Formats: sequence, C-alpha cells, structure tokens
Amino acid sequence: MTGTPVTLDLSSPSRGPRGKPPRHFVDLTPEQRVAAVTELGEKPFRAKQLATHYFTHLTASADAMTDLPKASRDRLVGDLFPQLLTKVRTMTADGGTTVKTLWHLFDGAKVESVLMRYPGRSTLCISSQAGCGLACAFCATGKMGLLRNLSTAEIVEQVREAARALAAGEVPGGPGRLTNVVFMGMGEPLANYKAVMETVRRLVAPAPDGLGMSARNVTVSTVGMVPAMDRLADEGIPVTLALSLHAPDDELRSELVPVNTRWSVDEAIDSAHRYFERTGRRVSIEYALIRDVNDHAWRADLLGEKLNARGKGWVHCNPIPLNPVPGSRWTASDPAVEQEFVARLRAHGIPTTVRDTRGSEIDGACGQLAAEETR
Repeated sequence: MTGTPVTLDLSSPSRGPRGKPPRHFVDLTPEQRVAAVTELGEKPFRAKQLATHYFTHLTASADAMTDLPKASRDRLVGDLFPQLLTKVRTMTADGGTTVKTLWHLFDGAKVESVLMRYPGRSTLCISSQAGCGLACAFCATGKMGLLRNLSTAEIVEQVREAARALAAGEVPGGPGRLTNVVFMGMGEPLANYKAVMETVRRLVAPAPDGLGMSARNVTVSTVGMVPAMDRLADEGIPVTLALSLHAPDDELRSELVPVNTRWSVDEAIDSAHRYFERTGRRVSIEYALIRDVNDHAWRADLLGEKLNARGKGWVHCNPIPLNPVPGSRWTASDPAVEQEFVARLRAHGIPTTVRDTRGSEIDGACGQLAAEETR
C-alpha cells in the first residue's frame, strides 16, 4: 500500500451528496433561538424554556414540556426539534455497561456511538462524520469512504441520548451522569471543524444553554491535520487533544495513515506540542499496536526520542491493542510484544497507559456495525 495525498477544505465542510440536515434548535446560538421562537409567534422566554428541557431535562418531547401551553409546545417542537437520529440497533457488552448504538440519520446515513460506564465515570465515544475520507489502512470507517459531515445537532443528539439513558437508569449501575465525551467515533473530527467546535461549545456551555460539561473531560482526536490542530489551540477552550500517530517514522505512517503524506510525523508532533504550550493541556498520543507492523521495540524507542525532543511532561501515550476488522490482515500485537513496547516508552520517561479495549465481542471498532449493515 502506498500513501496518496489528501486534500481537505477545513474552512467550509461539505455536506456531501445527500444535502443538509433540517434546522434543529441545537444548531442555533442562544440569540438565534430567541429569534426562532419569536418568528413562530412565541414570547422570547420560550427559548430558555426549550433549552432547559433539552440540556437539563435531556428531552425533546413535546409531551414532556408541560410548562408550555400545548399549542405552543407542539408548534415549537414541530419546527425546532426534527428527529435527526433513529436508533436501529443496539449491542451490549461488559454486563450491559458498554452500549454500542447504530443510528440512521435523516437521510439514511449510518453512524455509531459507544457508551462505556466505569466506576465513577461514564464516557461516550461519538461520531462526527458518516464514513471517513482519510482511508487509514486498518480502520473500518476508512474503508467506507466519506458520505458527509454531521451537523452540530446530529453530533449533540448522540450525547443527549446517552446522557438521558444514564440519567434514566437504563445502563446497569443505577441512574448516573455522563462525565466524558470523546470524538473518537466515525470520521476525522477536524475535517468537520465548524460543527465539531460548535458541538464542543454546546457541551461546555453552562445550563441552560448547554450541558455544562468540563472542557477537560472532552477529547478531540485527529490523525494530524496540522492547520486545524493549530486553530484548535487558539479557540480558548481547553479540551484534551489526542493525536492518532500509529507510527513514529514517515515511511510506515504514510502507509498506515495517508494524510501523513501532507503533514509528516514531525509536523504533527510539533503541532501537538504547540497545543500543549498554548493551552497547558497535556496531549494524548494514540498508537494502535498492529502485529509485526508497527509494534517493534525500536519504533517505541524512536517514538520516545521524538516526544522527549520537544520537552518533558507534555504528553501521555496510549497504546491501543488493535480491534481487528473482519476480512483485514491486520491484527493485535502479541501480549509480550505489547508489554515490551510499553516498557520501552516508560524507560524514556513517557507516561504510558494501555487503552482499555471494551466491546470487542460486539464489533467494538468504530464503523463495523455500519459497514456490516451496508454490506
């Protein structure tokens, strides 16, 4: 396999051939929400009521909005809360505490989200695109190609649904709260920059205008789109940045992650370090360990050397046992090889934690359910 240049317009993401999703309340700023309700003949304060129901009570149902007159709620919900996601299939693992959901969007496009509940915290992995155009060699989503970007509301709806399920006690462990969101599902988040950042703003905005989450508990992942990484560093929102590196040398990384032919390993690491310098937030380096491909001890040494060359204390490494995709020649590293890789990184003083790979028995890798249904 050889890498091919990837050209992406970060300033104006395309919706793809299926068109733009219908307008949703969440797509609007607080000021635009007031304008929208007044255009429907309602008083401006209805916008705050709707926001409270959506972001605090986690509902978009007219029947639940009993503090609004029935005629008003039917009109407002009918115009401002179109159904964007339809649950098609749900699979569970780990005693029901890992929940993977396949969603159909308004136009039939398919995306996935994964909710993982741990003692003391709950993490949701969300999708930002239907498919992905970056064609990483070992990724199920990459094999689908890019259908289109998701809208802000389509992304936020994944979060609201998970938060609602936790609050309602639908996940084993009793009623709970969603504490963490990671943009590590289908798609390259920074290739859908505008919608992803608007989603982040909805997640961290205080109630009732948003979900009131801590920016530190929101992780945005990227394969290394350097201009967008630098742009993210200047947003003033201290989310966690995760750089999916997967190889420390350009020759292999260009094969595994074709975007490397545009922005090299060193350019991506430099940008990640700039993010740390501007935000003070430690960066996560994601590294899928693939048997006999990128799991060599010398590559762990090279990675450690490159990270340390930028300074100390700015990075954390997450080796990830590969979740194999059906029909792929890629598979996870031998456990002993994985242990040696981790030991080499730690010997360089790099804080290293092997990622907990939940959901392997339910096609845990992002894109597998969507690809299976498409087939």
